[in-house]
Amino acid sequence: MSPSRGFTFKQFHIDHDRCAMKVGTDGILLGAWAPVEGARRVLDIGSGSGLIALMLAQRSGPDCQITGVELEAAALAQARENVAASPWASRVQMRGGAIQQHEAPPYDLIVSNPPYFGAGQGFEDPARAQARHRGSLDSRDLLDACDRLLAPRGRVALVLPTALADEIISSLPHYDLHELCYTAVITKSGKAANRVLLLLGRELNRCERGEIVIHSADGGYSNRYIQLTAPFYLKM
Repeated sequence: MSPSRGFTFKQFHIDHDRCAMKVGTDGILLGAWAPVEGARRVLDIGSGSGLIALMLAQRSGPDCQITGVELEAAALAQARENVAASPWASRVQMRGGAIQQHEAPPYDLIVSNPPYFGAGQGFEDPARAQARHRGSLDSRDLLDACDRLLAPRGRVALVLPTALADEIISSLPHYDLHELCYTAVITKSGKAANRVLLLLGRELNRCERGEIVIHSADGGYSNRYIQLTAPFYLKM
């Protein structure tokens, strides 16, 4: 199916024509990579179309409840429709509003594919601009929310541009959060990483470092990427 009409995965479908940010590799990687095992309460910050929330619902057990928070009204409405049409409508809820005002008991896992463009980087589409403009959710807002809402043994899983990952890491001494895993995302073998999958937690442990290459030198998907995403893609 063409991206303009949405994406059909093995167990669910995502419509995203009313969402500023479409289904993309960043969200798919985070939904496949985040450590959902054992989590009973999950929060998706800036849920957009609901893609990551539904990927985590597919990967988690029947006792796991997932909440997505989305600021943009059109995306929120479409996410609710995507959830209602999925097999996990009883376990996933979408809430409107800013994460800065979100109040809830602590979460075992918090995930986010957050906005990351700084001021001055504009888009023709105002909704896309809001979705990706850091004015509505900067790194401090994100870390404040994660620190406030994360359970004592919880995890925070993020997908970020490398520069923003470095900014987040440099801010961690101000929070009860520590770097647990830093996985560089390389689009094609031989190129530099342009994204990072970053895992944070309360405990102070040695950070595990690694990388994921999406495309091998011959242009095909790498074995690691296939292993991660095969439960989702129809043709993988």
